[in-house]
Amino acid sequence: MIINRTRGFWSALIISVAGTAVFAAEPVKVTLKNGAQVQGEILRERDDVVMLDLGFTILNIPSAEIALKEKAGEQKQARASKAEGEDMYFVEPGREPLAMDKNVLRVGEAVVQIQTSSGLGSGFIINKLGHVVTNQHVIAGEREISVVVYRMKNGGLEKQVFPKVKIIAMNGFLDLAILQIDDPAAKKLPFVPLGDSDILTQGQAVFAIGSPLGLERSVSQGIVSVRARETRGAWSIQSTTQINPGNSGGPLFNARGEVVGVNNMKLAGVGVEGLGFSIPANLLKLFLKNRDAFAFDPRNPNSGFRYLSPPAPAKTQSQSPATPSLQP
Repeated sequence: MIINRTRGFWSALIISVAGTAVFAAEPVKVTLKNGAQVQGEILRERDDVVMLDLGFTILNIPSAEIALKEKAGEQKQARASKAEGEDMYFVEPGREPLAMDKNVLRVGEAVVQIQTSSGLGSGFIINKLGHVVTNQHVIAGEREISVVVYRMKNGGLEKQVFPKVKIIAMNGFLDLAILQIDDPAAKKLPFVPLGDSDILTQGQAVFAIGSPLGLERSVSQGIVSVRARETRGAWSIQSTTQINPGNSGGPLFNARGEVVGVNNMKLAGVGVEGLGFSIPANLLKLFLKNRDAFAFDPRNPNSGFRYLSPPAPAKTQSQSPATPSLQP
């Protein structure tokens, strides 16, 4: 549902109520959590409510019901996914906001599980070449990596494991890594667009999909607490979305199903809840554009070691023929 405003008396209205600040009207499009959209001009905005001029009436919208707020009529040029070029991701400005349950169906197949010999994490596919984004700490020191995808087929969910995965680039300070599924079938896998993390607002609804504690395809919802929080010399998106071990490397989505962050850590402790952190999507874009600077070199001694199984112990002369030898 979209309610179009008509420009009229209220379009130039400037108000001041009970000594609060005065705001000029600003045309915006507001998407509610149920998927409905309202377009008008902001007359006043508080932490708990947004007053919107529709041209013929004023609508008070509770902030808790707002999933997305953006400038009306804002046009951006879409960049298509390319096999070669400066970008290896794509954006989709015309993407329509959806309710969370519909969004999960729209983007869920592009979220993957990352498996290594030491543990597992999450990730997401960003283009038709099978490039996957995850956290550096998920694959740090590993060379044998598998990617697990979940496809909807014949009304059910099918699990598919890709054991051949290449490391393209990674950086420990940013905690980001790029993988590529080394399989022709990867070209048929769905992928997700990247959004603009700079336009996130406090209270905006977001959700995560990942594999917390190995529980694949788990969905959690929250709101943006702070768009830019300083963490370890960088900045992160702080949200109330539940982030647990196994969520690392997974996507943080907005109401349009765009990746606005890469989940990478949480604060834990007695009495501590709802403090999850994600790497902003715009920082991820810079990493992707400059991936050559972080290209993976297997000759680097910090790239991880592959340990072979030990050989079986040799038989000794004192060992009788009837005595079985030790097995590895």
